Amino acid sequence: MKELVEVIAKSLVDHPEDVRVEEKQQDRQVTLELHVDEDDMGKVIGRQGRIAKAMRTVVKAAATRENKKVSVDIIE
Repeated sequence: MKELVEVIAKSLVDHPEDVRVEEKQQDRQVTLELHVDEDDMGKVIGRQGRIAKAMRTVVKAAATRENKKVSVDIIE
């Protein structure tokens, strides 16, 4: 999951070298924290959060195949 979020985010931003994903796990719940450059926040979130919502949907679909619950948080 972590790699999936990283690849998607790097393809969207102007500063791909600043993209990093941290994984925090509690039992079956996994939280992926996506860190991007301040200037790239809008590109990752998108208008009205559409890109962020789409990214979360793709990650949840992939997580379902592995019987996990995954959430994605976007952080500066």
